[in-house]
Amino acid sequence: MTVIDANGLILGRLASTVAKQLLSGDEEIYIVNAEKAVISGSRATTLKEYRETRERGSTEFGPYFPKRPDRILKRTIRGMLPYKRARGRDAMSRLKVYVGVPTELKDTETITIADADMRLLSSSKYIELGEVSQKMGSKF
Repeated sequence: MTVIDANGLILGRLASTVAKQLLSGDEEIYIVNAEKAVISGSRATTLKEYRETRERGSTEFGPYFPKRPDRILKRTIRGMLPYKRARGRDAMSRLKVYVGVPTELKDTETITIADADMRLLSSSKYIELGEVSQKMGSKF
C-alpha cells in the first residue's frame, strides 16, 4: 500500500507517475489531499479550459467530466491508462483518491513525488485543483 500526498504536486506529472506505478505493480495506491494538487499555467486560461471541458457534450449522452477534485485527479490518471482493457481496469481498481486525509489513513506514512513538486515550475503561474473545482461549482 502506497499513500501519496498530493499537496503541492503538479497534476500531470503526478498522474503520469501514478499511472506507471499502477500498470507495473499489484500494489494499491492511495492519493490524499487531492484538492491541493496544482495545475501549471495561467489561472484564467486553466479555468476557461476546465469550464469548456465540463460544458462539452450533453447531460444525456456525455462526455461527463467531474467537478470534485478527487474525481478530476482520478479522471486525469484514467486518461493515462488503457482503461478499456482488462489491465487498465485492474489498475484503476487499485487506485483510491481522497479529498483531505481520511481517518483510516491518518497514521500512515505518506510519500511525495520529487519529480512532480511544484518548486520545479519555471513560473509562478499555477492554480490549485480545489480552486478549479470550486469555480466549477463543486461543494467538496
